[in-house]
Amino acid sequence: MNIINKEDPLSQDVANSFAPVSGKNPYVLILGTMPGQVSLKSAQYYAHPRNAFWPILISVIQQSEPDSRTVQKLPYPDRIQLACEHGYALWDVLAQCHRPGSLDSDIQQQSAIANPINEWLAQHPSVVRICFNGKTADALFNRHVRKEFNETMADRSIEFFTLPSTSPAMASLSLSEKHATWLKALRL
Repeated sequence: MNIINKEDPLSQDVANSFAPVSGKNPYVLILGTMPGQVSLKSAQYYAHPRNAFWPILISVIQQSEPDSRTVQKLPYPDRIQLACEHGYALWDVLAQCHRPGSLDSDIQQQSAIANPINEWLAQHPSVVRICFNGKTADALFNRHVRKEFNETMADRSIEFFTLPSTSPAMASLSLSEKHATWLKALRL
């Protein structure tokens, strides 16, 4: 595994992802690219207050309309617990990369190191669906993980969904439009 040299002057913008979040028998793995700066500083998945991820996921779980204000009042550990209890696992395609700022488009591709997703999937045979939080997560998976996935997971029946990014940078869709697309993918 290639690890970015912390002494390298470019390494000041090194981003490292979090450990996966999962209950005992997850059935949907939701993969982002790499946590943004607000998330990294908070040590929380999707911590930016304008990120639509938590309002969408909680609304799917509670079978309600997405509401950012209500979700912000729900403590992060409770959000994680709800996700895990309902069979959702969270992780990122990348373990590490050089990225100034938070935008996926700023990831320096030559620095990208993937998480061991195939190993994790082998330990979680209950996963039947992988949802990519945005096109970049899908592209990075295809670039760094797919070949080994096709070889090691050939006997698994896993569906793939590429969903609109929940990032506030993806402003071409409204919260309700994103919710409608995510709802179809997150419900089995």
